Amino acid sequence: MSAPRPQAEGEAAPGPPRHSGELGSTQASHRLLAYSDALLSIIATVMILPVAHTKIHPDQKLGESVQQLLLTKIAVYLMTFLIVTVAWAAHVRLFQVIELIDDVLALLNLACMMLITFLPYTFSLMASFPGVPFGIFLFSTCAVVIGLIQAVIVAYGFYHPYLLNHQIQVSENQAFYKHHILQIILRGPVLCFLAAIFSFFFIPMSYVLLGLVIFLPHITRVIIWCKNKTVGPKEDEESHRLEAFTFYLNEPLSKERVEAFSDGVYAIVATLLILDICEDNVPDSKEVKDKFHDRLIEALSEYGPNFLAYFASFVTTGLLWFVHHSLFLYITKATRFMGLLNTFSLAFIGGLPLAYQLTSEFAEKSHNEIEAIQVSCVITFFASIFQFAIWITALFHERETLHPLARYGGKEHAFMFAKLALYPCVSLGAFFLTCLLSKFSTAIFHIMQIVVPFAFLALRILVRISLAIMKSMLSLSRRKNVVLDEEETCLSPAETLS
Repeated sequence: MSAPRPQAEGEAAPGPPRHSGELGSTQASHRLLAYSDALLSIIATVMILPVAHTKIHPDQKLGESVQQLLLTKIAVYLMTFLIVTVAWAAHVRLFQVIELIDDVLALLNLACMMLITFLPYTFSLMASFPGVPFGIFLFSTCAVVIGLIQAVIVAYGFYHPYLLNHQIQVSENQAFYKHHILQIILRGPVLCFLAAIFSFFFIPMSYVLLGLVIFLPHITRVIIWCKNKTVGPKEDEESHRLEAFTFYLNEPLSKERVEAFSDGVYAIVATLLILDICEDNVPDSKEVKDKFHDRLIEALSEYGPNFLAYFASFVTTGLLWFVHHSLFLYITKATRFMGLLNTFSLAFIGGLPLAYQLTSEFAEKSHNEIEAIQVSCVITFFASIFQFAIWITALFHERETLHPLARYGGKEHAFMFAKLALYPCVSLGAFFLTCLLSKFSTAIFHIMQIVVPFAFLALRILVRISLAIMKSMLSLSRRKNVVLDEEETCLSPAETLS
């Protein structure tokens, strides 16, 4: 580790000096952040498991089941997924302030992660017993304790300033930074504390307060923006905000951290698909011996529709990740609103295991089969349309957010537009086909999903051909204009007037 920076003459000491003894047990926080990001993305994604593994009676219609049971679970899943992403964002902000860690901070962070890993169980209680207060109380209590542990991390970091970011160490407004990061960390737990109290006598209010955990930062930002437009910011607040802005505490999360968290969600979704295959599609050895006379291939043929559903679902997950990767390849900076849209997209990406479960469970021709396909189309549509919305939002601020190749008139603009519009169009088309064609089946739907990669390749060729034709037509029209101009210059003034 590099030697401490010598203090300039007349410079105020930012805190206790960095003695070798203090630095001996400290290290950079990069690996801890990578571990925490991976854990948080896993926890956010596995929230879908209680929804995906909902047992539906074969005689019960899926539409009734969706209305009575699945709809409540899906709503609670979306809310808890978004709350976990808020906790992840707060964790990112926390370690923008604390740059180095020691054993105490590492153990405190592990305690925080332990409670976060317990959240899926509390969600299962909330989803299975939405009218019972204990599930909401337990979830809210965990969120409160997580916030308190993070507040202890902040207090410990400011008590040992050599752990802080260098800009905060040399700043004269350390108290402002401390207040600012505590405000970011504790606003969610405060609302969860109120939700825990209300859960015992007015459960709907608890859900409203948990919803505010997600949207309060954006509501506050809109209120501040309106206030600044009408009254104008105070001078002291403006100077503080300027200092915070230089340290990115008020800035959107970095594109790299958003990509890392998103990649984790996509990877876990793809992994959850194969877990269901391993659990439910391995034949019993006794059944293979008695029923199929030790012919394993013949026994596995009964699971053909399930394997088709797995490969189709994996293709959908993989291609949506590919679209997300292509999108963020050309995004140079993610705004707050783009981050919110990305979170909504990831929430529906996390619902893809539910789509797989439904389309593989109702493989035979039935009314449930059609409704299972429709649910899958809705999930895929919203996962992709929020990606498309990120692109549209980026175009409004293209000089700040997009690479020149992807801007209006750029080389990749037309293809990116077509690539992002493909999945919304395909999912909508499949949904309307289920309404028009009575013979539409899950097998046809899964084959459509597997064919989509070839559509990507065909789309690229089609866009390039279209652009080449347009370019040749424009060049031809320019040549005609040049020829006409040359002919006019050759004519005498009298001929021109005639």
